[in-house]
Amino acid sequence: MSILGWIILGLISGFIASKIVNKTGEGLLLDILLGVVGAVFGGFMFNLVGEVGVTGLNLWSMFVAVIGAVVLLAIKHALFGPRHLHA
Repeated sequence: MSILGWIILGLISGFIASKIVNKTGEGLLLDILLGVVGAVFGGFMFNLVGEVGVTGLNLWSMFVAVIGAVVLLAIKHALFGPRHLHA
């Protein structure tokens, strides 16, 4: 998948995940970063249980990325609380 594809997937999945977890977005850059890292993490998690991870810019990959990003946000909130980590 191209860099642009990862950015688009990251933006959409990070935004969706942040809306699911804390009802607000994390901001454009953090949503993209969260979504891309969530896609990688989600792909890893799905591969561990024998499922396919991120396959491109499609609905399955979006689902995997959102699940990964939600898990990452839940871990962040468990460690640091629900407050934003903005400067």
